[in-house]
Amino acid sequence: MSSAKSVRLTREMKSFWNKPPWGITCRPEKEDVLDVLMINMCGPRGSPYEGGQFKLVINVPDRYPFEPPQVKFVTPVYHPNIDAVGRICMNMLKMPPKGSWLPTITIETLLISIQTLLANPNPDDPLVTEIAMEYKYNIDLFNENAKKHTKAYAV
Repeated sequence: MSSAKSVRLTREMKSFWNKPPWGITCRPEKEDVLDVLMINMCGPRGSPYEGGQFKLVINVPDRYPFEPPQVKFVTPVYHPNIDAVGRICMNMLKMPPKGSWLPTITIETLLISIQTLLANPNPDDPLVTEIAMEYKYNIDLFNENAKKHTKAYAV
């Protein structure tokens, strides 16, 4: 791991562990190695994911923070911006010009943004078109399906 990446990640993790954001825990997959991070995320309050515990994995590239980490859901999620293998469609996870990744974004900021995306899907930039259509045109059915899916996989 490059020393700049190591210093940055160590600082970020200390800050994260001292004052963790609501409903998110983060630990390295292997002790003292910050290349792969294991995340536990509570479903946002007031969303169909409330009460769920979602596992994610972050692979931090060697060029971090100059390129975004790769983040995937391990827990299956019924969501227009998260596909069956856990990939997440979110601008913040992509390099410009297609995305909005900046070196100033921290792992904590990224995780809070993913938690916010859970509660506020973006059906206009979906990974799963059928779920996006359901969200746009039959929100009640979407909420019911997301709740069922959360109970089945995330509780």
